[in-house]
Amino acid sequence: MDEAVGDLKQALPCVAEAPAVHVEVHQRGGSTAKREDIKLNVRKLLNRHNIVFGDYTWTEFDEPFLTRNVQSVSIVDTELKVKDPQPIDLTACTIAFHIFQLNEDGPSSENLEEETENIIADRASAAHVLGPLPVGTFFALICFILFSRQLLDYVMTTLLFSDKNVDSNLITWNRVVLLHGPPGTGKTSLCKALAQKLTIRLSSRYRYGQLIEINSHSLFSKWFSESGKLVTKMFQKIQDLIDDKDALVFVLIDEVESLTASRNACRAGAEPSDAIRVVNAVLTQIDQIKRHSNVVILTTSNITEKIDVAFVDRADIKQYIGPPSVAAIFKIYLSCLEELMKCQIIYPRQQLLTLRELEMIGFIENNVSKLSLLLSDISRKSEGLSGRVLRKLPFLAHALYVQAPTVTIEGFLQALSLAVDKQFEERQKLSACV
Repeated sequence: MDEAVGDLKQALPCVAEAPAVHVEVHQRGGSTAKREDIKLNVRKLLNRHNIVFGDYTWTEFDEPFLTRNVQSVSIVDTELKVKDPQPIDLTACTIAFHIFQLNEDGPSSENLEEETENIIADRASAAHVLGPLPVGTFFALICFILFSRQLLDYVMTTLLFSDKNVDSNLITWNRVVLLHGPPGTGKTSLCKALAQKLTIRLSSRYRYGQLIEINSHSLFSKWFSESGKLVTKMFQKIQDLIDDKDALVFVLIDEVESLTASRNACRAGAEPSDAIRVVNAVLTQIDQIKRHSNVVILTTSNITEKIDVAFVDRADIKQYIGPPSVAAIFKIYLSCLEELMKCQIIYPRQQLLTLRELEMIGFIENNVSKLSLLLSDISRKSEGLSGRVLRKLPFLAHALYVQAPTVTIEGFLQALSLAVDKQFEERQKLSACV
């Protein structure tokens, strides 16, 4: 047996390929335990389970200290390190611990602008701040894993260059990320997930995170005729948040094409010159706040051809976000099924295999894998649907094909399959009418 374990360890990924395994430790809200004590006890847990097969989460513990003080221990992001599913020897890897407590009350919301006589009071807020992060609300966003490695590494590099005082006149970076793609693919959710993930990943450096959402449409509908001066006031308040060096600040500009499209319309004479002053003020303020090491500017766009070159050049990362892949769809459905089982709408609870576990057994059908393979088939059939639609389908499956307080998982999967078919049928009918 010892020889077999030794042979297995020799075949495991070496430290050079996976220099760090990230372990996220969710400390209970009421716990006052010291981080070092938590780290020591989690390390003991990992020593007892030193070979893992991908991402894994513990929520129940034999050790009383962990039971009292820790909600969960998660090995994360291992799927980003290797293409093929392989067991990982934790004793041959560097363990990076990220210990955090969630703001269990959820993010509070505060509008940044001041009301004046010239501002229409019933319009949507042009900017508001959500915080402090991390919170449970954004915590389980499935699509994040598909893009997190590049985005996380990008932010880590901006921090490294700032810490090492790299001359930004010689080597430039703008702290701007642009996520673009069709509507409903989860760009805004991905930005929020990135803010959540980075707040956790950098919890030893920043005490909390703040997410400031700027609504590009509201900048014009609400502040039209107020010129760029009100934009400047808004960013002065953002600057106050950035000045708190305990905070990691994320500025999210949704549908950024609205800014640059308006500037192009001004040049063509279709919009008054005041609109271009608003756009220029926003871009100038972005250039101002990027000098701070504790800020990340996140932007989204549905119509990339509307964005002018001046803004595109500011973006260090330009990531296309399309409809979810089959793997992402499987993860979305799996999270939905887990929620319905937790709420006992699907009853009795049954264990489902992850896609990685199915890959490791070669997708062989047996009593344990049968339901998970059915879910895999439904996921393949759902390819092409947006994340927004996918999250609705479990509700529609129940409403249209179950209509009972409880249902078995077999019955629900059949209903989900029918709901997917109906979605594509309705899409074809709509296309035929256009």
